[in-house]
Amino acid sequence: MRFTLRQLEVFVAVAQHESVSRAARALALSQSAASSALAELEKQFDCQLLDRHGKRLRLNALGFQLLPKAVALLDRAEEVEELLHGQQGIGVLDVGATLTIGNYLATLLISDFMQRHPGSRVRLAVRNTRTIVDSVRHHRLDLGLIEGQCEEEDVISQPWVEDELVVFCSPRHPLATAGEVELGRLLHEAWIMREEGSGTRLTLEQAARHRRSRFNVLLELEHTEGIKRAVESGLGIGCVSRLALRDAFRRGSLVPIATPELDLSRQFTFIWHRHKYLDSGMREFLKLCRQMTEGATRSDQIDLPKVP
Repeated sequence: MRFTLRQLEVFVAVAQHESVSRAARALALSQSAASSALAELEKQFDCQLLDRHGKRLRLNALGFQLLPKAVALLDRAEEVEELLHGQQGIGVLDVGATLTIGNYLATLLISDFMQRHPGSRVRLAVRNTRTIVDSVRHHRLDLGLIEGQCEEEDVISQPWVEDELVVFCSPRHPLATAGEVELGRLLHEAWIMREEGSGTRLTLEQAARHRRSRFNVLLELEHTEGIKRAVESGLGIGCVSRLALRDAFRRGSLVPIATPELDLSRQFTFIWHRHKYLDSGMREFLKLCRQMTEGATRSDQIDLPKVP
């Protein structure tokens, strides 16, 4: 074999970070060592894997073909190493979750996973749907847990559990006692919304796409809890997962608004790269996810600890 795992490791890191210096820091190598490993790999096979665009290195056509195969080989090598160390193949797992899943489900799943596999390590990135999908496509994440569908050709999607968004307001808001509210009236209300690129916002906008008018967005926030606090204070109305509102509805600090014209149902989905090797860690984590939602037809029916 004319290449080494270290050379592939450097190549993958450079492809992910688009920089030799950042890749070297991520691998705890000197910049010269990382640069030499990449140069040796290209020289051995008389090829070029990356092109320079300004200060960034970008994969060329050959590099794009090599990247998923190199990641899969490194995953298998890591599993072999963990097995030889007596850790049963459960090593480091990089998981990305969108905000609803990350804040209300993922931390509980990770806690359970690490209790069952004490030698494992899980790194969780909580981002919006667009960022999670992009990170899975570029092999920065092993597994993504997203809200909604993913149409990327390089990404495998598997349905997990149904979810439902709900429009809500403060109990002091005029819509709190209005009964069913027509879409036309909703469009004129002040909205506290998630940012562009979030699955929550995409689902809401698609549900109202048959109307030409746009939402009156007063404030955009990246965090569900921030939206809830802003709506509680009377700034406007919002729309997030019923899962995130379950305890607030129980306390009466927020109330749902009936919106029969809007189909706000969606799906929580698992995603991973088409060429990703599903090692034992990924398989175990997916198994725990499915066990958590077993018997629940919708996310807000999952048995979770109540927040006082």
